[in-house]
Parts: sequence; C-alpha cells; structure tokens
Amino acid sequence: MKCIIKAELPGRIRVHAHMDRMSLEDADVLEYYLLNTAGVNTVKVYDRTCDAVITYSCDRSAVIDALAGFSFTDAKAMDLVPEHTGRAISRMYQNRLVAHIAKRYLFTNLLPHNFRLALTVFRAISYVRAGLGALFSRRLNVDVLDASAITASILRDDHDTASSVMFLLGVGEIMEEWVRKKSITDLADMMSLNVDKVWLSSKDGEVLIPVSDVCAGDEIIVRTGNMIPLDGKVISGEAMVNQASMTGESMPVRKTAGSYVYGGTVIEEGECRVCVDKASGSGRYDRIVKMIEESEKLKSETEARAANLADKLVPFSLLGTVVSYALTRNVNTAMAFLMVDYSCALKLTMPLAVMSAMKESSRHKISVKGGKFLEAVSEADTIVFDKTGTLTYANPKVKMVIPFGGSDEDEALRLAACLEEHYPHSIANAVVEEAKRRDLKHEERHTSVEYVVAHGITSTIDGQRASIGSYHFIFEDEGAEIRDEDRVAFAQLPEEYSLLYLAVDNKLAAVLCIEDPLRENAKDVISGLRDAGFSNIVMMTGDSERTARHIANQAGVDQYIAEVLPEDKADFIRRQKQRGSKVIMIGDGINDSPALSEADVGIAVNSGAAIAREIADITIDEDDLEKLITLRRIADALMKRIHGDYRGIVAFNTMLIALGAGGLIQPQTSAMLHNLSTIAISGYNMTSLLDKGE
Repeated sequence: MKCIIKAELPGRIRVHAHMDRMSLEDADVLEYYLLNTAGVNTVKVYDRTCDAVITYSCDRSAVIDALAGFSFTDAKAMDLVPEHTGRAISRMYQNRLVAHIAKRYLFTNLLPHNFRLALTVFRAISYVRAGLGALFSRRLNVDVLDASAITASILRDDHDTASSVMFLLGVGEIMEEWVRKKSITDLADMMSLNVDKVWLSSKDGEVLIPVSDVCAGDEIIVRTGNMIPLDGKVISGEAMVNQASMTGESMPVRKTAGSYVYGGTVIEEGECRVCVDKASGSGRYDRIVKMIEESEKLKSETEARAANLADKLVPFSLLGTVVSYALTRNVNTAMAFLMVDYSCALKLTMPLAVMSAMKESSRHKISVKGGKFLEAVSEADTIVFDKTGTLTYANPKVKMVIPFGGSDEDEALRLAACLEEHYPHSIANAVVEEAKRRDLKHEERHTSVEYVVAHGITSTIDGQRASIGSYHFIFEDEGAEIRDEDRVAFAQLPEEYSLLYLAVDNKLAAVLCIEDPLRENAKDVISGLRDAGFSNIVMMTGDSERTARHIANQAGVDQYIAEVLPEDKADFIRRQKQRGSKVIMIGDGINDSPALSEADVGIAVNSGAAIAREIADITIDEDDLEKLITLRRIADALMKRIHGDYRGIVAFNTMLIALGAGGLIQPQTSAMLHNLSTIAISGYNMTSLLDKGE
C-alpha cells in the first residue's frame, strides 16, 4: 500500500493512505491486518481521512514493512476481519446524531415562525401519545413527565422550550441506543463461535480437520463437553444439548436422530453424528444478539433498584407540580417540577456505565455475559479455584509413562492419546501432545467412546475394554486389578506427580505421570485477591491429598479440598452460599460445570472445555490469572461509579427543582441543564474505569 507518514513519535506513527476513498470494509481490513502484525499494540483507522494511527512496541521497520506489504485484496483473502466489527453501527449513529443536530439548526434559524410552531406541535404528538399510553396502563413514569412538560410549554405558547426539550430528549435517545447497540454487538462477538477443529466421519474413520474445511452434507461427530460447530440434523446418537446461548433455555434439550442442532450449542452428555447444513449457521450471530437484548442478565440489581426508584419518584414530581401551582398560581414555578426528573438520568446513565464496563473488560480479554455478574464480583467474599489448568499451568506435561503387566510404553501412550483426544482438557491435551512429540500415530481403533465426568474415559479397542482416568474410576468404579508381580512397582510410584491410570481388559496397563506445576504468578495473584477483599480463597481438586497439599502450600490459599467429585464442588459452593457468602468459582473442565452453575459467578478460562465456557458467566484469558484482579477492580470501580452517579443525579436535579420553584431560573433553562447533565454523566460513564497503568 502506498502511504505517507504524517506524524511520528516514539512508538506511535500516523500514516495517510494514497487512495481517493476508503470504505468501512477497507478500514476494517487495514485495521485487523495491522493488529495481526507482531509488536503492533493498537490501531485506529479513520476511513473519512484515509488515515491510520498505529502504536507499537516492535522495531519501527517492522511496521513500515507491514504497511509496504499491505494489499486490500490479499488481506481480505487472509480472513482476518471478524463477521461484525461495530464500525458500521458507529457510523450509522454518528450520522444520526449529526443529522439530528443539523435539523435543530435549520429548525431554529431558517424556518419561518409559523412553520416552526406547526412542526413543534406535530413532533409533540408522539410524546403525548407515549404519556397517555402510560396513564392508560396505570403507570406513572418518565413518559408522563415528558408529555406533561411538552404539553404545558405548548399551552403556554412557549414553543421554544417545548422544542428544546424534545431536541435534548432526542439526543439522549440516540446516545443511549448507540452505546447499547455497540456494546451488545461487541458482547455478541465475544460469545460467537470459536471452534478450530472438528471430528469428521469419513470412510477411513474419524479424522480431525479444521472446521473451515467442513462442507454442507458432511457428517461430523460431537461428544460430551464439546461445542457443536455448525447447524445440522442429527442422523444417529443421542445427546443432551445446552442451548442457553441460542434460546435462553436453562435446561439441556434431548436430541436424537432427526432432531435439529444449532452451531454454538454444547453437548452436556452423550454424543451424536450430525449431517451439516452449513448455510444455516450464518444466523448464529443474530440469534445471539437477540438473546442478549432480551436477557435480564444485562441488568444488575443496582440498575433495577435505581430504575424502580426513579419510577417511584415520578408521582412526587407530578404532585409537586400541582401543589406548587395551587400555592403560587405561578406556572413557571410549577413547571420546575415537570422540566426536571430523576428517572431519565437514572435509567439512561446506569445501563451505559454497565455496558461500558463490559466493553472495558473485553479489552482486558475478559468476557462478561451480563452486568449483574460484575455486581456479584464486586460483592463476592469467597473465591474457589479448580487446581488443574487454573492455579496450575494450562499445559501440563507427561513426564514419564510407567508400563505394567509387560505392556509396551509407547503402545500404552498411543492408546491413552487415542482415548484422550476426544475430550479437550489440560491433562488430555498433555497426553496427546506427548504422543505427538514422540511421533506416535494413534489412529481410530476403538468403537464409541464414553466419558464419565470427573472420572475417566472408556471404550472398546480390538475387542477389549480400555479405560483411562483417576484411581477411583479405574480401581473402584471399573474394578481393574493390579497383577501380583506389579504391586511392588505400583507402591513405588513417584509422589510429586499427578497420576493417570490406564487399564486394558480390567488389568492395569500403565500409569502416566503428569507434571502440573503451580503457575509462576499464582502466589502473587492469591495475595492480590486477598488484598482486593476476598476473605476466603479455596482450592479444590480431584487429585490426591498429597498433591493437593503440596500445591496449596505453594499457592498460599486459605483452604484446600482434595479428591472431590463434581457434585462435591457444587455442594461446597452451595453450603458457602447458605452461610451468606457470595461465591466465585473458577474452572476449565467438564467436571467444573456443576460448580460453575452453582456459584454466584462462574468464571471459565478460555482454553477449557466448551461446556465450561458456555455455562460460565465470565471467561478470562488462560495465560494470565492477574485478569481476576483486574476484573475485581473493574467491578469495584463500576459499583463506585454507579453509586456516585446516583448521588450526583439526585443532588443536581433536586437543586434544579429548588431553583426553579424559587423562580431563580426559567423552565427552559431547567430543562436544558437537566438534559445536559444527563448527557454529561452519560459521556463520563463511557470513559474507562481503570487508569491505563492498571
């Protein structure tokens, strides 16, 4: 791309592209291309001026080379731009706001007086209709106040005040709708499908391929805990499918042959073979947007209380108008109560604050599904960690494979990888990666695979039952045995590792020793969470008491619980809530799903199982546990801002009412100051909650 450098500072450069016109699509392509360049931190592309502002931490030459090698055609082919970016929505509302202001200028300066009067009355009809509708529905809300103020101004022949009130109300409506719509689309993008590969059924067996290679008519296999990547019809199998992200249903839905399934839903239990109808999946984004718009999850309890209080104050405003006029017979004094209300500001500014906080969270790679979860994070006093993949690294490694019963070490690892690759979890990934590192091919040799949550996996291979999982699952549930000649070696298994047991034909075949060290910053994160206000920090794991104690001591948690099942985790959280605690649960596996559902806030790491991400209320980047501290700070700052908004709105509007009632300011001035203060607070609520350093 040909461009010139317009301005430059260390780590920041502004360039101008040599082109007559840049479309919104072109701007998106350039922005996401540059963001994909190593070392580039932020990019802002201004399509109207064909400029781009780039901040970077790499060598300047790398940015120059990226710009020189850029081509709109090639970048589009790279498919870097997400389906929805929000740029078009922002432009639409920018144009609406400019048009609204331009119309106001034309109205006040160019139109004849009589025409302005007629147009004011015509525009007032919609506000009067809304107010009457509220009255007929036996509701006294801000629509009644707006209609009363506009009607009273027109009856007093004060058309300028009526026009100004409607103009300011229009500005507020555009801003509210703009920020809300933009926030919803941003949130929908975060919740959109993120599946890289899928199991394809072919004549050669099951093949793991990129989801982008799947065509309409292909048959894919989806198992417990995995996300269904594309819409299609079930042709065999049976599964319980969580469709909450699509339909809002709280309970899983049973799917059998002939049932239709949707891309982005998750199988909680079972497995099914799906014939893909790829074209149907294109509507997923719109369905997510609709679900978010209708979901009460977006409203925190504080928002709801503020909105209810605002509505309750409307009758007092009306009563103040009547009483003031009865006592003073002064219309201006009575109008002071109509021109200023609490409802408009409270109902507009607080949702904007919540939406802005959700967007700010997303910039920190924290996906929040609703405002009420930020409120719960701020109020929480107990935080519960699953050990594996959260406090410990998400990529544990197989340190050794100890064969038993004369088994071959590589063959045992090959078999373990063959079973584990179907159920993505940090431990399963470690087994598959070790087989890959040793260049061991593990072709599909088994029949259907059964996953038992928090226990293990079973299948039939070459006519023999094969099982892999925990000690409890292999030796107690499955009844596997240790050969007499292996008992001495079994008793000498190393204690410093997590152990995964493999049995074939109910005989112990191998033990896989998994190294799962504590994250380097885990201890600092625990300390930071304690400083942030958490009084009880708990670690729960299915590992042995020995392993759990070792990790807990290193991390510095207040409490640890070992050898737990999924229902044990959920029961613990339930008991804590019954004692009055607000509980956050953090996990990444299928076995964490019940606890994530039970907690006041469920947080999943984005490398975990699809069902965990689906059930969780918040998702964080797995590479940085410090995101939890950032999340708490954002939540605390949001609640502080909301409470500050509430006090400021009540104080300022009460002052305006008092000044108007005292005759110190005119009704038109009261209306202008009231609406301008609402817009100012709304603008403030759209700013960042945290300093850049945080």
